[in-house]
Amino acid sequence: MKKNYLLSLLLFPLSSIAQPAQPETKSFVLGTTVTLHSSELSEQRTLNIYLPEGYSPDSAATYPVIYLLDGSADEDFIHIVGLVQYANFPWVNTLPKSIVVGIANVDRRRDFTFPTSIEADKKDFPTTGGSEKFIAFLEKELQPFINRTFKTNSSKTLIGQSLGGLLATEILFKKPQLFDQYIIISPSLWWDKESLLALNPVLSDPDFQQKTKIYLAVGKEGKVMENDTKKLYYKLKALKSKHIQVHFEFFSGEGHASIMHLAVYNAFLKLAKNL
Repeated sequence: MKKNYLLSLLLFPLSSIAQPAQPETKSFVLGTTVTLHSSELSEQRTLNIYLPEGYSPDSAATYPVIYLLDGSADEDFIHIVGLVQYANFPWVNTLPKSIVVGIANVDRRRDFTFPTSIEADKKDFPTTGGSEKFIAFLEKELQPFINRTFKTNSSKTLIGQSLGGLLATEILFKKPQLFDQYIIISPSLWWDKESLLALNPVLSDPDFQQKTKIYLAVGKEGKVMENDTKKLYYKLKALKSKHIQVHFEFFSGEGHASIMHLAVYNAFLKLAKNL
């Protein structure tokens, strides 16, 4: 009995030592995911939305909106939001606080391309040719939804790369009033034998007087893509409109897969100060 008592005294201090508290964990939230039904596209569309620091629905402040094509979480949304947040730091201050709307893809070949006359492309990519409906979705459904849901101002930027750059160029040529800033990177203007480049853009209409800023960039991505982007730049510069500002950059050290991040940040430096 005495032996058991002594043993319990020896063990008691060990059992009474407090166990270390488990660290508290919580989710790190970057944005909000919204599902919007589109009648134009006859499907549900996923939006990833970033609201800037200090955003409040009760505040009088309003914000520019940056619309991002290829805006899925596993595409460009996270790193573009990172650039926006970095550019908002007081010691950087190259961009006003902005809302970012990432448009997640369902079928980017369908949504970002207009119909092609190239039979091989029709065969290889049978869903292509739906850009008209997608543009209608942007104009009639997405922008009105964002404007009535969030505290927006009149500034709207569109970012598109590759096929997204093709779509951004189509909008710029056909319905430039939808956005006042265009960031177009490595556009796939080769589509349909460069037929988009042959169009006379609405921007050339003397009645078009919206102030519009355009940033174009291409890397070391082959003669076709490099030359087509330069052709687009020269076509826009030839308009000689006081309402249109065009910038072009060639990234000789970057390819199709690596240009996006650097080009978007440079675009912010050149264009976004006057949002």
